[in-house]
Amino acid sequence: MVTDVARVYDALATTARRRRWQRHVLGYVFIAPWLIGFFVFFAGPMLASAVLAFTNYDILSPPKFIGLGNFERMIGDELFYAALYNTAYYTFLAVPLQVALALLLAVALNIKVRGVNIFRTAFYLPAITPAVASVILWVYIYNPDYGLANTALHFFGVKPIGWLWDPIWSKPALIIMSLWTIGTQMVVSLAGLQSVPDVLLEAASIDGAGRLRRFWHVTVPMVSPVIFFNLVVGIINSFQVFTAAFIATGGGPRNTTLFYVLHLYYNGFRDFRMGYASALAWVLFCIILVFTLIQFWLAQRWVHYESPK
Repeated sequence: MVTDVARVYDALATTARRRRWQRHVLGYVFIAPWLIGFFVFFAGPMLASAVLAFTNYDILSPPKFIGLGNFERMIGDELFYAALYNTAYYTFLAVPLQVALALLLAVALNIKVRGVNIFRTAFYLPAITPAVASVILWVYIYNPDYGLANTALHFFGVKPIGWLWDPIWSKPALIIMSLWTIGTQMVVSLAGLQSVPDVLLEAASIDGAGRLRRFWHVTVPMVSPVIFFNLVVGIINSFQVFTAAFIATGGGPRNTTLFYVLHLYYNGFRDFRMGYASALAWVLFCIILVFTLIQFWLAQRWVHYESPK
């Protein structure tokens, strides 16, 4: 009797293990396309670039190991420092403006009025417009002779500006251009605003808080995780800015818009210094990683999450 019970138990356990294994296999089959894509297009190239970063590789001939030669070359590369400065300038000015403007637009579009969905769609559309088309549009807007920007300045009695063709205004022009595509950040901020409990706002209003104080002391802390998310993603994207500078200025004038990824691209695909470009890519990865870790460390002081019940 005991033997029969043991056999039944073993049979049930075997069946359970087989079904569990089948579920695991089925799960891996479903995620196989993503896994293949990840290893072929992400993990594989990352490992290859890590190896190439220590080589002298011009694509046409086999790579030659040179140790830390590419990293030593960066120390004496003036364009490396120029690209790093241009990227930092763009990041520390564009990202705060993008996050702040996206939040203010979300506040304005969170008001319950007739036709508000039309305005939400209109402000979001530039975010899904092809990047190349947007840049070409802004090149026409910034044209110093017949562009809309200088036409508007002339209407207010301001002298024309060179914009993309002026070393002083080239980076600010690209920063203004970046504000055109904050639709995604605006939608995320709008979702955060709609999750703020009305009870808290009503309680603050009963205590005598005005609109500005309710926004600063209630709304902003409640949506701080959303602000933090937009800030992290914005900084990561700003360190990789490429399309606008590549199409509109090509890095000019006088290398004032030579951003880091554009410098990397020129070294790898124009000058065929693929080993040096790989080293630049890994330095950029480390920079972004450090900035992201710093943000997560600082977030403990100003990002507020709801306490678990």
